[in-house]
Amino acid sequence: MRFVMIGLDGPKGAELRKQLRPSHLERLEALAAKKRLILAGPFADKTGSLIVFDADSSEEAIVWAEADPYVLGGVFSRYEVKPFTQVFPKE
Repeated sequence: MRFVMIGLDGPKGAELRKQLRPSHLERLEALAAKKRLILAGPFADKTGSLIVFDADSSEEAIVWAEADPYVLGGVFSRYEVKPFTQVFPKE
């Protein structure tokens, strides 16, 4: 099942992002190695990030998101994980 994680940066997001980026990217690389990462990246206006990934359940997706270094380290002041239906491009 596909999910989207939207993380919105807090007031110290830019500062903390620099420190936590290596560990954040390491987790994304591990997810990609499992063929579960669809896409990920920051918003161009520097207000947060988007991650689209596969998980077996909503619970698994939430647990994965809660363990993200940007969540744990305070880059994101808030985040959401939602089920996502990909229409285009066709899988």
